[in-house]
Formats: sequence, structure tokens, C-alpha cells
Amino acid sequence: MVLIRLISTEKAVRELENNVLLFSVDKWATKADVKKEIETQFNVKVASVNMFNTISGDKRCYVKLGKEYSASDIADKIGGAV
Repeated sequence: MVLIRLISTEKAVRELENNVLLFSVDKWATKADVKKEIETQFNVKVASVNMFNTISGDKRCYVKLGKEYSASDIADKIGGAV
């Protein structure tokens, strides 16, 4: 499993308006792994994935969904933000 959890910080909740979700992911995950898992788990189209490492050593990624999907709906399904 590539996705660890949905991050629901203040900035991450604001990004929902831009149709972007923030996830904590496995440290060995690639952009392609994240895109494939999100598309299969939630039945959505991923527009882009941007990854970064935190100072504490965690790996996180911003996932922008296609225009026809709602990031808020996905967050509700997961039980995270909003």
C-alpha cells in the first residue's frame, strides 16, 4: 500500500478548493505508484502528482484531480478533511 494517510492541515484543507489532496506516502513510492493507486481506489482521473520529503523524513505528495472530479468528495470518503 502506497498511501499512508490523508493530511488535513489548514493548508491542505485550503488546497481542496484547487482540487488538490495532500497524502503521506510510503518512502519508496514513486509518482506513478501514487497515481495508479489513487485512480484505482477512488475511480478518479489524476491530473498531476508532486512529491516532496519533509524535514522529519516523511514523504508527502500533492495530488491534483481532473476537473470533472471533486477533491472534497474524496476527502469525505476517506474521512479526513472537510
